[in-house]
Amino acid sequence: MKITNITLYKVPPRWLFLKVETDEGITGWGEPVIEGRADAVRTAVEEFLPLLKGADPMKIEDLWQTMYRGGFYRGGAEVMSAIAGIDQALWDIKGKFFNTPVYNLLGGLCRDKLKVYRWIGGDRPADIANAAREAQAQGYSAIKMNGTEEMHYIDSFAKITAVCERVAAIQAAAPGLDIAVDFHGRVHKSMAKVLARALDEYHLMFIEEPVLPQNNEALREIANHTSTPIATGERMFSRWEYKNLFEAGYVDIIQPDPSHAGGISECKKIAAMAEAYDVAVAPHCPLGPIALGACIQLDACTPNVFIQEQSLGIHYNKGGDLLDYLADPSIYVYQDGFITIPQGAGLGLEIDEEAVRRAAQTPHNWKNPLWRNFDGTVAEW
Repeated sequence: MKITNITLYKVPPRWLFLKVETDEGITGWGEPVIEGRADAVRTAVEEFLPLLKGADPMKIEDLWQTMYRGGFYRGGAEVMSAIAGIDQALWDIKGKFFNTPVYNLLGGLCRDKLKVYRWIGGDRPADIANAAREAQAQGYSAIKMNGTEEMHYIDSFAKITAVCERVAAIQAAAPGLDIAVDFHGRVHKSMAKVLARALDEYHLMFIEEPVLPQNNEALREIANHTSTPIATGERMFSRWEYKNLFEAGYVDIIQPDPSHAGGISECKKIAAMAEAYDVAVAPHCPLGPIALGACIQLDACTPNVFIQEQSLGIHYNKGGDLLDYLADPSIYVYQDGFITIPQGAGLGLEIDEEAVRRAAQTPHNWKNPLWRNFDGTVAEW
């Protein structure tokens, strides 16, 4: 079997899909994207085309190594996301060739179902209590919310109080709901330890990205201010970036993204490293249906995964949503906070290619907002 063609589709709300075709008529789909830099990732994919066309798609590890090690300069968000989408599509092809889900090629099922969570509140959290009640009524048992708006290096304690009040409002409105609070890297070390300590009494499921990954050394100090599990990793792109994080020992949950961190191949290796350090996995996925399909295949055969992010109804999904590009949306039906592991071959999903083609005629130009602090300095978003 040989790769004959690769096609890219930029579709709303902020996604990039990839289709790999072969001379045996088997096609695979992937989702290579960095939110806000879809065109840069598209270009990175196109630079790999000479390495891929005519190659055997079954040689996934060799092609991964070729893409990663074939350039003197390697890694980074855009390149690793390009590799990720290609890797997903190759696994999709391999699963379809053997008529089995990808997880069967990676060791087989180790769970019967998978816990999922949904987002509430948006970038500037609002109407949190009603959103929590709605999520619980929809059958979710876990939610995640952004904790803060912009926050300066040293900022008003009123912003800390506001986060705590929102969490308290959720617990009053929807008792029993597991809650995660995403600091989103918006909070600098000086305020992150204050916020972590203030939130400790609410017994959260986890706090996420309390500082930027460039400042992971600060997790040591933050961990001394809270007993809440600490999660990070959505902006880390290879096992080499995770290595020092594991050795430092101050993270409880990692969140590699199979559309950013080198695909299914790399994220499986990262998860295995995490298991050796007694660290849980909750893959990052505020993205589209192909990215979620890749996550679920990984989750199904990875014992230290405990929950999966998914984007149905997320505040970013304007102009398109998770189910819009699927021939069979029922594969992503959630019940009692869980999703059933799909049985289909490859990634376990069928893309509605006509819907993708139509959507790609009006491609998005999604960019994240630029925020500023009270004094006009640029803030983390």
